[in-house]
Amino acid sequence: MNPVTSGAAAQALYRVMVRIRAFENAAETASQGGVSAYGQQAAGAAKVRGPLHLSTGQEAVPAGVCAHLRSTDYLTSTHRGHGHTLAKGADLTRMMCELFGKATGFNGGKGGSMHIADFSVGMLGANGVVAAGLPIAVGAAHAQKLLKARDDITVCFFGDGAINRGPFLEALNWARVYQLPVLFVCEDNRWSATTASGPMTAGEGASARAAALDIAATQVDGNDVFAVHQAAAALVAEVRAGSGPRLLHALTYRVKGHVSVDLAAYRDPAELAAALQTDPIARARGQLLSMGVAPAALDALENAARDEVDTALAIADAAPWPDASAAFTDVQTTGAGQWH
Repeated sequence: MNPVTSGAAAQALYRVMVRIRAFENAAETASQGGVSAYGQQAAGAAKVRGPLHLSTGQEAVPAGVCAHLRSTDYLTSTHRGHGHTLAKGADLTRMMCELFGKATGFNGGKGGSMHIADFSVGMLGANGVVAAGLPIAVGAAHAQKLLKARDDITVCFFGDGAINRGPFLEALNWARVYQLPVLFVCEDNRWSATTASGPMTAGEGASARAAALDIAATQVDGNDVFAVHQAAAALVAEVRAGSGPRLLHALTYRVKGHVSVDLAAYRDPAELAAALQTDPIARARGQLLSMGVAPAALDALENAARDEVDTALAIADAAPWPDASAAFTDVQTTGAGQWH
């Protein structure tokens, strides 16, 4: 057991995980019937419309990594970014309002699930384009280096599907050439949308590709929050010290389908059943109990998370819709109508 994750610090990690799980469970329920996909038709009663990508089962990775970050550190996320956002310190209620499309959301209700951003805590944004967060993170890290912004760093979360796209190579190459303060975190959840990642990925995956670019990589059990915390502690310290980019390859599993209405019928049920045996929250609870933490203390954290989410649901439901005039703001202009 990593000594820094004993006692109160260990329970703090558990709190982050159960808050993420409670949020995802509630968002999943609120999104049912919210999009026509996978043989289902949209229904008018859905509170959350459009695609909703859940990070259920991956909670240990953002919890373990973000425990080492400051509000002045930057973070980029993926289309599956609710957990990253909460772990970085963003407001849970404002994120629920954004999912509901309300004016009080982070993006005024116009971004939705895949475009959450909260600059006040360094969350530069989720991203609906696979691998698009990688070059954004490298740009942010390059700015930090040029500005000599203390020893702040950028953390970039991405999935295993992203390593087969061009921006992965481009971003890692740029980060290594310029020795940028960026930690790349591959959440290897074994699935790229509806296709298993393994059969379409040559070689040994993210770690091996990082090593080929002379970027030190560490592989970790992404369902063990204490192992993630310990590995991330070492890598974050190295990046802060000016040692250049690092990569954390966290092996986890995507419990849910690609989006909340995807039943993942393409997946072998036995595979899912086996994965559920290593559920990160159940695993962390067992570890905490073995450390002598009282069951009642963990129950209290779980109940508080559910209560917080229930309150957020009620606030989001009652929140105002964006004014119609908002449709004409935040629109990019290319100048006086002249295209080049």
